[in-house]
Amino acid sequence: MNDSALITTGLPVALAIIMFGLGLSLTVGDFRRVARSPRAVVVALVIQVLVLPVIAFGLVTAFDLDPLLAVGVMLLAASPGGTTANLFSHLFHGDVALNVTLTAVNSVLAAMTIPLVTNFAISYFDADGELGLQLGKVVQVVAIVLVPVAIGMAVRRRSAAFAARADRPVRVFSIAVLVAVSIGAILGERENIADYVQQVGIVAGLFCLISLSLGYLGARVLRLDHAQAVATSMEIGIHNTTIALTIALSVLDSTEVAIPAAVYSILMYVLATAFGFAITAGRRPGSADPATRARPDGVSGPTG
Repeated sequence: MNDSALITTGLPVALAIIMFGLGLSLTVGDFRRVARSPRAVVVALVIQVLVLPVIAFGLVTAFDLDPLLAVGVMLLAASPGGTTANLFSHLFHGDVALNVTLTAVNSVLAAMTIPLVTNFAISYFDADGELGLQLGKVVQVVAIVLVPVAIGMAVRRRSAAFAARADRPVRVFSIAVLVAVSIGAILGERENIADYVQQVGIVAGLFCLISLSLGYLGARVLRLDHAQAVATSMEIGIHNTTIALTIALSVLDSTEVAIPAAVYSILMYVLATAFGFAITAGRRPGSADPATRARPDGVSGPTG
């Protein structure tokens, strides 16, 4: 499976298209908003970039995961929030503009954090020596994560109408790729899948619930409003698992490393939905914080 053209060439191309689509949804203003609401952005990014890898490391150590599965969980932890987080944030009355900003910043940071965290995990867990992200592979990660986003932003700047038309097709394509790759990764290890899911299923589920909870409670403890807390929770709990799958399969050439992201890609939708209902229980749809209704940057948040 790993040697097929579909994995070595097709998957990176598919991810590039997905990241290009992400770029079509972003503007320079999304980055400028960091200065307008620095506390909300800093809280989310500190949890995402620094705390999540520590949580993931604790879980894989506590459950004594197989080295390659452990690397996969760490790779997942280093992957940025997915664009689906925007949809979940909207459904549960979060600050969607904050999600867009976090997705933009995270996409840039991921090009640096993924190689750092993944190489640490490969070294610590004494995984296959051929697995490391050497300079050439780091450049490959940057190319498939960051470059398409920049191109997408440039296209949007020239033609907002094209960006708007392309949004839905790219989202549908993203979901199709995620489903296909997740199924492919699981089938590729079908002889060991029962054992892998038994090992990594609990870790993935716990990691997802802890991520969602940390995002929400951390934001509330630091006095961010409910809408910002919902946005932070969804951004941190819903990862761009397609990035993790692509790097595992086409860059690291390991189906086993991809298994945690494949399992997580299924669990996160179920758990994020349940968590969203839990944190909005008892809140009327119209009771979202006024700040999310009309933002000074012109991006409207959800109004229910």
